[in-house]
Amino acid sequence: MHRLLAASRYLVLLAVLALFAATITLLLYGTISVGWLIFDTATSGALSSKGAKSLVLGFIENADLFLVATALHIMALGLYELFIDDTIPMPPWLQIHTLDDLKTKLIGVIVVVLAVVFLGHAVTWHGDHSIIYFGGAIGAVIASLAIFTGPKKKKD
Repeated sequence: MHRLLAASRYLVLLAVLALFAATITLLLYGTISVGWLIFDTATSGALSSKGAKSLVLGFIENADLFLVATALHIMALGLYELFIDDTIPMPPWLQIHTLDDLKTKLIGVIVVVLAVVFLGHAVTWHGDHSIIYFGGAIGAVIASLAIFTGPKKKKD
């Protein structure tokens, strides 16, 4: 039974592979989407403030895709480091040795994604008060995450 439980950590490879496949898919999709956006802009031949706003929004939405892909990649690497092999070469900022390390890195990416989502909403904002509620909701989530990851009390 001991050997079975010890080997069960390799089941996490399924999650690592799935997250890695999702990362590749989002990166490819985002890259193709940016390429089409540039191609469409270059071939349309019309310059306007409405077109510029649409272009900016398209790039912001694609940046969001890339950020989510980054979060998935960090999760894949973190799970691999935690459960399989922590000796793979990583830059110091990406080294993950505990679940708290992984959680902190993911929350950082989540905050950036939320900021990008808000920026996308602000670009298409039409002057109503909905942006206040939307921004407040995002701010509440970010504040909750900050409290969640704040200083931990040491057990004596």
